[in-house]
Amino acid sequence: MALTEDIKQQIQQSYREVLAGKGVRARYGQRLMIAEIAKYMGEITENDGQRTSPPAACVVEAGTGTGKTLAYLIAAIPVARALGKTLVISTATVALQDQIVLKDLPDLKKHSKMDFSWTLAKGRGRYLCMSRLESRLHDEGNGDSDTMPLFLLDSPGTEEPGTRAFFEEMLASYGSRKWDGDRDHWPEQIPDEIWRQVTTDHRQCTNRHCSYFDSCAFFDARKDLDEVDIVVANHDLVLADLALGGGAILPEPENALFIFDEAHHLPDKALNHFAAAVPLNSTRQWLKQLSQMLAKMQPYFAPATQAAKTVDRISSASRDVDLVLARVYEETEQNTGWEFNEERRSAQWRYPEGELPEALAELAADSRIATANLVRHLGALADELQGAFDERKQHEIDRDTAEAWYPVIGAFHSRSEDQLRLWTAWTEQIGGPKVAEDSEQANSDPKPQSPSHKSPPPARWSVRQRWDHAEDITLYSSPVLANNLLYSRLWSRAYGAVLTSATLTALGRFDRLQARAGLPEASRLLVVPSSFRYAEMATVEVPSMACMPTDDGFADELIKRLPHVWAGETATLVLFTSRRQMHQVRDALAPEYPDLIITQDDMSRGEVLRQHRSRIDEGRASVLFGVASFAEGIDLPGKYLHHVVITRLPFSVPDDPIEAGLAEWISQRGGNPFMEITVPDASIKLVQAVGRLLRTEEDTGRVSILDRRIVARRYGQLLLDSLPPFRRIIER
Repeated sequence: MALTEDIKQQIQQSYREVLAGKGVRARYGQRLMIAEIAKYMGEITENDGQRTSPPAACVVEAGTGTGKTLAYLIAAIPVARALGKTLVISTATVALQDQIVLKDLPDLKKHSKMDFSWTLAKGRGRYLCMSRLESRLHDEGNGDSDTMPLFLLDSPGTEEPGTRAFFEEMLASYGSRKWDGDRDHWPEQIPDEIWRQVTTDHRQCTNRHCSYFDSCAFFDARKDLDEVDIVVANHDLVLADLALGGGAILPEPENALFIFDEAHHLPDKALNHFAAAVPLNSTRQWLKQLSQMLAKMQPYFAPATQAAKTVDRISSASRDVDLVLARVYEETEQNTGWEFNEERRSAQWRYPEGELPEALAELAADSRIATANLVRHLGALADELQGAFDERKQHEIDRDTAEAWYPVIGAFHSRSEDQLRLWTAWTEQIGGPKVAEDSEQANSDPKPQSPSHKSPPPARWSVRQRWDHAEDITLYSSPVLANNLLYSRLWSRAYGAVLTSATLTALGRFDRLQARAGLPEASRLLVVPSSFRYAEMATVEVPSMACMPTDDGFADELIKRLPHVWAGETATLVLFTSRRQMHQVRDALAPEYPDLIITQDDMSRGEVLRQHRSRIDEGRASVLFGVASFAEGIDLPGKYLHHVVITRLPFSVPDDPIEAGLAEWISQRGGNPFMEITVPDASIKLVQAVGRLLRTEEDTGRVSILDRRIVARRYGQLLLDSLPPFRRIIER
């Protein structure tokens, strides 16, 4: 669709109106970003609503102060409306999601003449399930109800958290419409173990057959999804929807224009989403709960009925799974080179190149067959129970029985499918044809693969944990790169996609993102110049240090030097790569500097930042200690942050099995893993950390890097050059 003059006029006029309404000047980088996104979308060709041009994404790196959100909204909304496509905006954090829904979209609508509607999309697990809440209240009054084991699944071996009064308050608030059933809108934070008792997933939900369907919080929230112009979601929900085939929760990719804000998180989110794990002993305990459940369920089904026969098949299949898991445990326990030490009560073993020992590979194949059999029979019983909801047909199960047991069987079915994903991943041939990631994909059409992206073998590893009275071995599998997953499920299907973030390049290039995200060949790549006058606004300083971070005395050196580094400053953020080292330095310095240091572990993130701001407002100095999450996600503009201290270059932990698998693959191809993975990854983290300093065009300050490797090693120059062009002060 070529950009028509009408759409161009809409975009330009809206931008002028917003600037005038807010009383701000146009920014060069923002205008460039608007033009690039609009041009990209205008070049997509279609026939009868379907994209005919090759898959392509528009990738825009734009730093703090660009006004990214306004840029992509102004460019994309008129184009999406003209095409009749839904604009799906996806973020990595709740904070940005809330900002877009509560501030940016209302602001744009207020100051422009654009007419558009929007809604926030969340997964089913963020909403109250009235059926589960009713069961929970029933169970409070009946200590041994039939469905009690359902809650044992959520927190085995622990006492039930929460009180009847709490659940009654929840019911009253929802019934009176004081609360909309959204977990995030409850006045206080609800602990996970309590929330799990009153929410559900797609396997346990009876949908239209539920007696509470007309008042369901989740379906009520979904009503607008098909009618609005803009859906604001998050990366996890987009990936979950794609795993279900696309279009299950969000619009189908073919009918959507995606904008991924904070897009640098997308590849890692995809890896997490398609990873799989099975804890062997815990799963055997879960199988015992399944047997107890089947015993309670059996009297509800008349003998010789299909449901009764299926219960018997499930019982037999679960015994088969239990037997093979016992053999897997014995094999991994006895024939793995576990190495424990005094500090850690767990040991990890990675299988090089994803290759399993022959005996373990055979047991994995047996486990897959046994688990697939269990999945099939649990699915058959779920179908039997669901059939009882159809009042137009005679059925051998009454509706009350179906309503009571369908969610329970759904929970067991869902968990057994999760287990099957691990065994499927562990039995895939290395370098052979890919097996579908889960049973839902097993019968679907194969998705196109990117011709230019060859993937490394999956990472496979196991972890043995010891507690005071028990131990377990957990088996893991994960793709090492998300390139083909994202290409086949997203880029090849989406009508269009824009990726934006302040950190998409590594060492000044998009190579890392292209490899990890599997971006199509025809993608457009742009770095938007910043409006910040970096050399005038801040310095980057590398003071002299007696020790390198690899030396034993480095922590003592930090304890000695840090007070001199932050001397004279009112607002300082000190970033560590190790929590243990952060606490060690804090414990040593806190007695000398009472009421100065706050670590991010002292209280909730919001309270830590509130106390820091409060100290600054009172004219007192404040020093924040933080680790990785404070290096990216906090916003302290103006007087609240003048000095960022990087104690150590943010290199990845060397024992991560996914990173190790990728390094192994790169080495086999003749590459240098340190220069191709470790240094580019560190450059992104370093840029993010430094990005905490300047949040507005009026901010000033300095960055201190206490890791002398940035000037003493050859790769250090690459890392220095990847930073914004601050004025440099390097002590020799």
